[in-house]
Amino acid sequence: MTSATNQEKIKIMTLQDAINHFRKLESESTKKSEIRVYQNFIQLLSSLENRNLSDAEVQGIEHELESLDLNLPLANTKKYYNTALSQFQKYLKDAFSLTTKGYYTKMGVGLGATFGVLFGIIVLSSFERSLGISFGISIGMVIGLIIGRNLDSQAMASGRVV
Repeated sequence: MTSATNQEKIKIMTLQDAINHFRKLESESTKKSEIRVYQNFIQLLSSLENRNLSDAEVQGIEHELESLDLNLPLANTKKYYNTALSQFQKYLKDAFSLTTKGYYTKMGVGLGATFGVLFGIIVLSSFERSLGISFGISIGMVIGLIIGRNLDSQAMASGRVV
């Protein structure tokens, strides 16, 4: 192999390359669900591009984009890109403590519903079982929503939301 071929293989996808890739996919797609995934990627990458990131941080993000293999031709694109988006968001959360808008609210409501079922079964057992579970889920979701909104506002105030 020539060194030019090796350099082409090693070429890293930049943030702008990724944005252009998803804009192209968005314009070619006719399915609303696929377009929504592409738009989420574009919004996330654009907000990253507009942040004051160091060169090392940008290189880390670009290496992560490259590892997602975004240029592969796929049959089930929505599922693949949805998974890639989740992996990329997890990377941003782990590496830079960056979250998307509403991240903690979604987590809070989900956890609140889960613990609300337990609360409904254990504490509200004096009601009819299904009524106790319903109240427990409702109470848990409201508490989770309040806590999640509070955490989201803290993340927004500290500039960790992309």
